[in-house]
Amino acid sequence: MFSDTHFHFKALCDSSPSCGADTLEKYAAMDPFFAMDIGTRSWDLQERMDFYKECLNLVDGEKKSTVENFFYFSAGIWPTVDEIKNRKECIPVFEKQIADFLSVTENKRRLVAIGECGLDHHWNPSNPDARNESDFSEEIYRGERELFLMQLEIAKRMSLPVIIHSRDAFSETLSCLDEAGWHNGIIHCYSYGIDEARQFLDRGWYIAFGGGTTYTKKSRMEEMARLLNFVPSDRILLETDAPYLSPVPLRGKINTPLNIPLTYKFIAEQRGIVVEELCSIVDENISNLFALPAR
Repeated sequence: MFSDTHFHFKALCDSSPSCGADTLEKYAAMDPFFAMDIGTRSWDLQERMDFYKECLNLVDGEKKSTVENFFYFSAGIWPTVDEIKNRKECIPVFEKQIADFLSVTENKRRLVAIGECGLDHHWNPSNPDARNESDFSEEIYRGERELFLMQLEIAKRMSLPVIIHSRDAFSETLSCLDEAGWHNGIIHCYSYGIDEARQFLDRGWYIAFGGGTTYTKKSRMEEMARLLNFVPSDRILLETDAPYLSPVPLRGKINTPLNIPLTYKFIAEQRGIVVEELCSIVDENISNLFALPAR
């Protein structure tokens, strides 16, 4: 139960193996089908795998095999200004790290997606993302698009789903996806409305909701309920984006996959189903998207 399609494991544990092992043991006790550690830098895949292994070595023996069965990775480049500016150097590094990772037999089944990658035009310099509109010249906008398209092409070539980051950039995101012609993956941390969801869904995308849904004000709860019910059962996924976006009543605290039951409960209530049914729906969608054997 309680699969989590998007979290940043090393960041949520602040690079502490003991914290990581504790999180893995407690999450294993929840018996998840799937959990995915998400890439954000051109060079971080092996570093994240090494940290995971270090944590796994500290996990209680009975739970270690459970963790090994549910833990997967993506590889992606989040559009920081530095990565955008240096994209022509970053992409070869990115492709080499993937090739090196996949050259190890035991890693081959664990890399199941490209991303997160995409476009972010939400300006808030005080956030960890440090997005500042003044940094985005026309050249940077073009470079951001090019970096995104490069990763979409890699995913297409490898026949892998893509984890899409799209914030305040709906039209530009859709344009890139159509240009690449690779409609396969997840619109992560969905933040648009029903009309936008329809266009993603019509192209075959899955839509993932996280703790941010629980922040909905009472005045907008009806609108959120319509959105959560609009996404069909065969296209909905859930995530934490840990260590970010802790669900209510933990908003403002460091998030972990252990908090995801709160989001499942909220969304199940809005859809008028029991939590166990939503867990089964999400697990089946994960199995279909990532071509994994069903539980």
